[in-house]
Amino acid sequence: MHDVLFDFISKYISLTEDEKNAILSVDIFRTVKKGTILLKEGQYTKDSYFVLKGCIRTYYVLDNEEKTTAFYTEMEALTPPCVISKTPSEFYVSCIEETILTVSNADMEAEINAQFPKFETMCKMLSEELLAKQRIDFDEFKTSSPEQRYLNLLDKRPDLIQRVPQYQLASYLGIKPESLSRLRGRITEKNRG
Repeated sequence: MHDVLFDFISKYISLTEDEKNAILSVDIFRTVKKGTILLKEGQYTKDSYFVLKGCIRTYYVLDNEEKTTAFYTEMEALTPPCVISKTPSEFYVSCIEETILTVSNADMEAEINAQFPKFETMCKMLSEELLAKQRIDFDEFKTSSPEQRYLNLLDKRPDLIQRVPQYQLASYLGIKPESLSRLRGRITEKNRG
């Protein structure tokens, strides 16, 4: 798994052996079982997550119903807003599959950045990319119908269709599971015609 992380980092910056060893010395790798809740509503955390293998999701519980807001899969990062605001989390983070992640916090990052300033440059680039992607995803979501959202998901993240339980996918799309079944049926019919 170390190599997966190093390959990802190498897209942004090149690493020396010393830098690789510094990352390994921080003890950031975690294997987490499917169904594990990493963060609960009301909980404080300093942890940020980077998915090396697997899938995690964020969701709110409103009127005793889970409302899925995002899925994070391989090579995607999540820093819950409560980390920055230093307030209790407003949502949950859980593992949909057995997941291998890096778990870091601001203290660890500061320590690595102080030793190796180019990591700060990489983090800035990643943050900017993530912000732009989230903005585009949000705008796309707000301006599209459930059918368009599903088609976008098929186009951009087809793996989620197989990996994520139907009810979580429906929640993410903003519809009920039975509506998702009908929608999938209509799309299948259109593709046959």
